[in-house]
Amino acid sequence: MSETPNTPPQNTGGNEAGEQPGLQILTQYVRDLSFENPAAPALTPPDGGNPDIGVDANVNARKLAENDFEVGLKFTIQAKFGDQVAFIAELMYCGVFRLINITENDVRPVLLIEAPRQLFPFARRILADVTRDGGYPPIMLDPIDFLDLYQRGEHGQAEDPSTSQKDGKEDSKAH
Repeated sequence: MSETPNTPPQNTGGNEAGEQPGLQILTQYVRDLSFENPAAPALTPPDGGNPDIGVDANVNARKLAENDFEVGLKFTIQAKFGDQVAFIAELMYCGVFRLINITENDVRPVLLIEAPRQLFPFARRILADVTRDGGYPPIMLDPIDFLDLYQRGEHGQAEDPSTSQKDGKEDSKAH
């Protein structure tokens, strides 16, 4: 009986080293976290109903080194009972990513789709914890379709992070 070795298919994408493309997370961190609770200790809504909650999400990326990029997710959540603000939570959650054998054409999609997708569950948990610790039910953000945001062009006036511009920043925004 003959055995054939189980080897992964070779990348024919044209990179000289023959290595597969990859995305490596070097580190993740909270850059900024704020929770304002102006309604405390009166946590009960005036009319007994649920607050109106607004969520604003942004993605930005900047080049740190030749293949290393910082990607940041910024969330602002505001809960109101009528005109009265119950709480405001703001989070800037970042990760440093190393792009391995990513073609120049794929850098932007990787930074604005896949990198934020990797960071999102951690940011979601932090926001749920901080709202719960503030005396409210935890905010459980719905998943964000970063591919849809990218395809709709909401990254708009983003600069190309593969160029050596001054700050190499990119942005993508969801409401």
